[in-house]
Amino acid sequence: MKLILTVLFGAALSLASGISLAAGNAAKGKEKSAVCAGCHGADGNSTIPANPRLAGQHASYLLRALQDYKSGARNNAIMAGFAGALSAEDMQDLAAYFASQSGLATPD
Repeated sequence: MKLILTVLFGAALSLASGISLAAGNAAKGKEKSAVCAGCHGADGNSTIPANPRLAGQHASYLLRALQDYKSGARNNAIMAGFAGALSAEDMQDLAAYFASQSGLATPD
């Protein structure tokens, strides 16, 4: 039930805020993700507590985060540098790749 509510809330939030869903190519995203691996892990499951896990996140969330780092709406000097070099297609591909990965389950 919790999963269903989470999915429905995410979908409603995406529609309400006008976030476009990432329609990227996960295979291309995997190729482009090498630079991300140092901080976020090869598959997006970071083992460094200060770095977020990207695997299994919603593609629309990941895309929006990258767009916000690039625009400066999110303030992080490291991510701004990486995101600033990404094209719209790169961001969609990366979002699709990390969304397709299995996230690690953590206890509630």
